[in-house]
Amino acid sequence: MTDTIDIEVVYALPAEQTLLKKTVPEGTTVLEGIQASGLLEKFPELDVSAHKLGIFGKLTKPDTVLRDKDRIEIYRPLIADPKEVRRRRAEEGKVMKKGGGDL
Repeated sequence: MTDTIDIEVVYALPAEQTLLKKTVPEGTTVLEGIQASGLLEKFPELDVSAHKLGIFGKLTKPDTVLRDKDRIEIYRPLIADPKEVRRRRAEEGKVMKKGGGDL
């Protein structure tokens, strides 16, 4: 067993996606992995404490210890609530179907 692991750190903006690969010591946490990746230097405005974090699409905490080949994902806040968007679409669909005649 080695004493280092390989990780990826992913951060996406509307017009730019960044994926950084890094080798870090075993026992590194999610937050330490983000700091080691250089992402905070590339995006100095990024406040990791204000964003949700995940590993392969599952929410995680900053103090979670990473495993080899983990991909850390930094999630931006949603602009629109997906539930609200679906509700509106469903309502629009009902209006459109009314008076449509027999099929």
